[in-house]
Amino acid sequence: MTFEYWNHQSRQMLDTHSLPPVFAGPILRRLETARLTFWLAVRAPADVKIELFLESSDPQTYELSKEHATQNIITAGDHLHYLLIDLPLNQPLPYDTWVSYRLSLQMMDEVGAGWQDHTVWAPDLCYENQSLPGFMLRSKVTSLLHGSCRKPHHQSGDGLVAADKFLEKHIQSAQNQEADQGKWPAALVMSGDQIYSDDVAGPMLRTIHAVIERLGLGDEQLDRLESRNPETASQLYRDRDTYYRRENFLPNLEKNRALWLVLFGGAEKPIFTADHAHNHLITLAEFLAMYLLVWSPVPWSIVDITPPDGLTEEEAELYEREQNILKEFVTGLSKVRRLFAHLPVAMIFDDHDVTDDWNLNRDWEETAYGHPFSRRIIGNALCAYMLNQGWGNRPEAFSGEMLSQMNQVFQTPGNNAYDEFLDELFSFEKWDYQWQLDPPLLVLDTRTRRWRSERAGYLPSGLLDWEAVTDLQRALHGKHSVLLVSAAPIFGVKLIETLQKLLTYMGKPLMVDAEYWMAHPGTADGILNVFRHRKTPDRFTILSGDVHYSFVYDVELRGHSRGPDIWQICSSGIKNEFPAKLLDKLDHLNRWLYAPRSPLNWLTKRRGMKVIPRKPVGTHHGRRLLNASGIGLVEFDKHGGPEQISQLLPDGNQVVFVRREEEARWD
Repeated sequence: MTFEYWNHQSRQMLDTHSLPPVFAGPILRRLETARLTFWLAVRAPADVKIELFLESSDPQTYELSKEHATQNIITAGDHLHYLLIDLPLNQPLPYDTWVSYRLSLQMMDEVGAGWQDHTVWAPDLCYENQSLPGFMLRSKVTSLLHGSCRKPHHQSGDGLVAADKFLEKHIQSAQNQEADQGKWPAALVMSGDQIYSDDVAGPMLRTIHAVIERLGLGDEQLDRLESRNPETASQLYRDRDTYYRRENFLPNLEKNRALWLVLFGGAEKPIFTADHAHNHLITLAEFLAMYLLVWSPVPWSIVDITPPDGLTEEEAELYEREQNILKEFVTGLSKVRRLFAHLPVAMIFDDHDVTDDWNLNRDWEETAYGHPFSRRIIGNALCAYMLNQGWGNRPEAFSGEMLSQMNQVFQTPGNNAYDEFLDELFSFEKWDYQWQLDPPLLVLDTRTRRWRSERAGYLPSGLLDWEAVTDLQRALHGKHSVLLVSAAPIFGVKLIETLQKLLTYMGKPLMVDAEYWMAHPGTADGILNVFRHRKTPDRFTILSGDVHYSFVYDVELRGHSRGPDIWQICSSGIKNEFPAKLLDKLDHLNRWLYAPRSPLNWLTKRRGMKVIPRKPVGTHHGRRLLNASGIGLVEFDKHGGPEQISQLLPDGNQVVFVRREEEARWD
């Protein structure tokens, strides 16, 4: 991959047809026996033809014109359009049967060119010896893949590439109806931080700007934000401070120090990490381009970049280091696109999809939403999330009117109508969702439905407010087992939570990302009461991420009667890791301070529970936390509980977590 800047003159020499038809996708989203959901980013509005092939029945063919009600086309720029396909089927698909599909497009800017399928616009979409992509609807969840936290310029392998290797290994048995199909996952669950909008590499931001120009994305108005910002996004991209110095766009850094800290994460975080978001994404176009660049190799192929002018020596060295890491990241993107085309992908936001410490506490919200600059950035991130992630989770929640309004405001981002649309998104309360798997998949919104502290604005907000907890209880009624997705672990590492609590009391919650379930008494009591309810499911498998390390706890709640079986499974990150030396110390200290007979367990009791850790096999003695990028694999028994829990690593290794009953402690 070369990095030579695509200048304006050369761009003018290329016509629309020099662009590839599809920039990203297809991504399979919610799949049901009678309804299929696809997402694509394309060069021009297109008619769509979907053909479904099963060995046991005739093919099903569906042709959707751009005016068809089941296809929504969202236009984001001259040459960027999104196809959101929510297709009801004439004949339901069977469970546990391989379904091959062909998705063909007839581009509106190529009248008479005919239908083009993946062999034209994604020739590497299929696995070896396969001519078509495909999927399988599982009657029962026998396995699934899950993970969070994928930072492109982190110097580690990509867990999504490891997930693709897993599918490549098992696709033949999945297609063989007489073979054991238990290995084929029911879904890929991505539990937060699918992008890092607040921690962007210089070469990534440079490529984002080249993609924006190449695709002709909307030029957002910025001059109404009470800052010294340039008037438009295009002027921002050319500003000398746009790379590594974006904090300078705030109107007055000293007077708005609080805003700088809460929005750009400028506060030192000595216990965990020291993140500085000097390349924080700002405009809607930047967020949209970022999604394309982390999900597909195609956008990287249509632009060439060189380092920007005006970098200091230190910035230039950092740029080169980040560029070398990104080269390796880009080589795996064709496998990521292939993975997304073969599994239903469930997604939910966490803070980095928007900005660090998003909605951490009441003070944060009042500061960030009270300033038009930060409010716009948060709104742009949420708008991009809705289009790229949120819609496919729960298509029926996004009415035709809302999508139509999005289409309109995309034409002139930054005007009054656009800001009014963002205000609607801020009050939207349907980001959580449920997929009808067996066990069912319930995904929590722990970012926008928070329980704000009334005692002090700096105290952490509860991750779910009382109404959301009540909604969860109703959703669980009558279920025997459930897959519950919470971006942050409900049952976390005790020592780290104690440190978070200590620094929160010192008035410095931003220093340690004090976002954990037990931080807010109301939320803590609420979620534990859900687990203890007499009509609660017998088995809870909790899938989490966020923390940049992986661990597994088996949890038993104490009370008058035995509570449900609970497995807290954290897989983080997909491409991110905790500072190794620091995590080693915290892991060792946690096991020493909170050993089964340690009196600290009684002095720091949380909520009356028995916690049984699981050891990642192959790690050093005493380690319970796995610090390795990868993807989580959970294999289930016939009752809906985990039978084996492991982490798949990019190098091909598989680390299994083994229960350590002798190390159980009452907490």
